[in-house]
Amino acid sequence: MAAITASMVAELRAKTDAPMMECKKALTEADGDMARAEELLRVKLGNKASKAAARVTAEGVIVSFIGGSAGALVELNCETDFVAKNEDFIAFSKKVAELVATQNPADVAALSALSLDGSTVDAVRAALVGKIGENMTIRRFSRFETARKLASYVHGTRIGVLVEYDGADEQVGKDVAMHIAAMKPVSLSSDDMPAELIAKERGIAEQKAAESGKPAAIVAKMVEGSVQKYLKEVSLLNQPFVKDDKQTVEQMLKAANTTVQRFARFVVGEGIEKRQDDFAAEVAAQVAAAQKQ
Repeated sequence: MAAITASMVAELRAKTDAPMMECKKALTEADGDMARAEELLRVKLGNKASKAAARVTAEGVIVSFIGGSAGALVELNCETDFVAKNEDFIAFSKKVAELVATQNPADVAALSALSLDGSTVDAVRAALVGKIGENMTIRRFSRFETARKLASYVHGTRIGVLVEYDGADEQVGKDVAMHIAAMKPVSLSSDDMPAELIAKERGIAEQKAAESGKPAAIVAKMVEGSVQKYLKEVSLLNQPFVKDDKQTVEQMLKAANTTVQRFARFVVGEGIEKRQDDFAAEVAAQVAAAQKQ
């Protein structure tokens, strides 16, 4: 049995970026053969990543990148907010956002196959899963390429916005991005609102109005009024500007001779069902199982 020295462990760790104890175990199993240990370690890390793949990733970060005429907004997820603050995870996220902007992948699968650090994005992700021990996924991205201007705003790491606009004042673009982050518009204007959202809101308004017991003509006006109120609240141009609520965003943009073409807004974990652990029920189940034995 070959002696496993601290320098050997350090060398293997430098090559694989794996945890120290994992490196020592691999070297021991490989009887000091560095190449074999590296192979064993990569297999183990891959297996570890596979086991983690079934776990829900509802935490994570939103990252933006703007370079030249292209910009990207990306959501990457992990299992806990602790890992969302991990330097390696954040560094990987930034590299992914840059790849989206510069390489223009068609979807997440195409992004995962792109080259990164001498490997592929997915291989780097899997190695990071193995190193940290927590599942990580690239959930989604939005990419804008334009001859106009781009602005982005990320609030902490949990809310991100990318805006395409046309105007001389770059601060206006940043202000709009911050407004979108805070006020959650669904569309640029009322005309751009998805039909299914309008139908849903109309259905809710009809149920509320029907309970009033008023004549049908009045009910119809109540419904239409509720729908129009909703459209103004969730369309960007109709919203009161967050830095000056005496004017709408549309009025602010007009005064600044600026137009907004489109925007994307991501919130970490939005729409993902988080696992809710019922510890009381879990303990009761364990007690019941013990009593049956």
